[in-house]
Amino acid sequence: MLSTIKSHISSSIQVKTALLNDQSLLDLIIKAVETITNSYKNGNKTLLAGNGGSAADAQHLSGEFVSRFNFDRPAIPSIALSTDTSILTGIGNDYGFERLFSRQIEAHGNKGDVFIGISTSGNSPNIIKALQTCKDRGVISVGLTGETGGQMAALCDICIKVPSTVTPRIQESHILIGHMICHLVEEQLFEEYKARK
Repeated sequence: MLSTIKSHISSSIQVKTALLNDQSLLDLIIKAVETITNSYKNGNKTLLAGNGGSAADAQHLSGEFVSRFNFDRPAIPSIALSTDTSILTGIGNDYGFERLFSRQIEAHGNKGDVFIGISTSGNSPNIIKALQTCKDRGVISVGLTGETGGQMAALCDICIKVPSTVTPRIQESHILIGHMICHLVEEQLFEEYKARK
């Protein structure tokens, strides 16, 4: 049992070390931060979605934007598209699982908003459909995926591909990257506000 625990910790560290040493990936994270910050400065919002554990990550990160991350400050608008059971079951029943998120983007997505789609494989059909809808509506897209990027790589404006093919390791890095984005967006938006407090 101890060897399994150590193996999990070691493999997680290896993925994070690869992320740390990949300048192109770090540059994409910076680009995502700048894009989201500019969107918020222009009065827009973020929309987030994923399936399973990635749905939980979407809800988690949306909560960090709306509530707070490191310090008290005004709320910023963010919607996790995987949280409303009436909407999810209604769309699933009427239009099919593939349209769970695209239908909500049709309802809530405006030009200049940012959609953050999370999929370890990069091939989740409802995320792919959502990204296609983003293009139609002028919604900027940021993807968090695994090593290959899957179909998302060609559809996202910014695709951050974690250097792993192992789902738990990818998800661990997704939440790390999400936390970095929340931290930096908050700092960029409220640096002066924080200084006045």
